[in-house]
Amino acid sequence: MSKVILITGASSGMGREAAVLLAEKGHRVYAGARRTDRMADLVDHGIVPVELDVSKSDDNERVVKQVIDSEGRVDVLINNAGFGLYGPVEEVPLDEARYQFEVNLFGLAQLTQLVLPHMRAQGSGRIVNISSMGGRVYTPLGAWYHATKHALEGWSDCLRFETKPFNIDVVLIEPGGIRTEFTEVLGAHIQSRGADSAYKAQIEPFQRMMEDPRMASRGTDPKVLAQVYVEAATTDKPRRRYVKGMMARPTMQLRKWLGDGPYEMLLRRMFR
Repeated sequence: MSKVILITGASSGMGREAAVLLAEKGHRVYAGARRTDRMADLVDHGIVPVELDVSKSDDNERVVKQVIDSEGRVDVLINNAGFGLYGPVEEVPLDEARYQFEVNLFGLAQLTQLVLPHMRAQGSGRIVNISSMGGRVYTPLGAWYHATKHALEGWSDCLRFETKPFNIDVVLIEPGGIRTEFTEVLGAHIQSRGADSAYKAQIEPFQRMMEDPRMASRGTDPKVLAQVYVEAATTDKPRRRYVKGMMARPTMQLRKWLGDGPYEMLLRRMFR
């Protein structure tokens, strides 16, 4: 059965690939992103590109209204937009940290609030939140990014409990390392902290790892994750969590079974 689907962060990477695959399977897809010029060709796939910055309330309200006015319903919201802000807690300006939360948590929260009344009225719906293995583990210099993903995990679990009586599912996807722009953006944030940082000894090995071309090439193809998005969005009985991507499952298992001390020691050996 065809579904009406709104997906954010669809101008590149996993979001774009998922939008295309969902449209190929016959679903009505609205693809939101800030960079609309990069979505022009999605029209050829039967997708409706919409300008959407999830950190802007007016954008969120306008896009949800457009979907409801055009389709009369919204069956699935895929909250895919997000980015990684890395750097020492002491040196990352709080305005940047707040923006990280606006994009990775509060923006998707508002979109969810906007679609839930319609899903309740129609008696069904699904919220698919794109978390990360970083929502279950942590890596050096990623305090603000991990904070948003850990928050999203708990937020989604609570939301699932609240919406179940209305036949609305809440699903989490926890990707590992993926071949996307994420690593480039993350590396740029680290580099911008400057050579004079008091945390230089931690920044430099991390930066070398991010700049290693092998790092990106080893990541999982976004098309593999797109298939997971499709299952999470359309299967009759979705899992609560889907784990997919380079090192996602083994990293989370290591964190679980090693405990705090040994896991931290492992990270220090990797990044010394």
